Amino acid sequence: MATPTALPSTFTANTVLPAASLNLLRGAFRVLQVVQGTYGSTASNSTTEMADTFLTATITPQYNTSKILVLVQQTFGKTNGNANNAVASQIVRGATAIHQFQVAALYTGTTQDVVGPSVSAIYLDSPATTAATAYKTQFANFTAAAAVSSSTNNTPGTITLIEISA
Repeated sequence: MATPTALPSTFTANTVLPAASLNLLRGAFRVLQVVQGTYGSTASNSTTEMADTFLTATITPQYNTSKILVLVQQTFGKTNGNANNAVASQIVRGATAIHQFQVAALYTGTTQDVVGPSVSAIYLDSPATTAATAYKTQFANFTAAAAVSSSTNNTPGTITLIEISA
């Protein structure tokens, strides 16, 4: 966490902080903006290569020191094509994977269709930019044995981006 260095090391009762010190206190660790993206159509992937789920949102941070809290809520499923298939998924900023939030989800060891419960992921990112920044989720079949899906049964997913001053 950032610590304002311009503040006095001690405070004295009945004294007034200068405006610059008050501004440092006022701007630290507050929510600056919230952006949300939703997507509800099912996407399918039968490979071990990550593919877009089409769940995406873009935020333009106000400061290059800001943190972006990424919150994801999404469903995944697997088909009955192979006993060993499972879902792997990740959060991507731009073209860079920043957080893997499932590795072998929905693995059952059987050839049955499985629709998983809604999965949540939380990641605190430091993009160090004030340029528009896109975040999205991607997924793959952990073993490339059969199809896996995102937003299974057209269940809407959400990705929420929260800019926090630092």
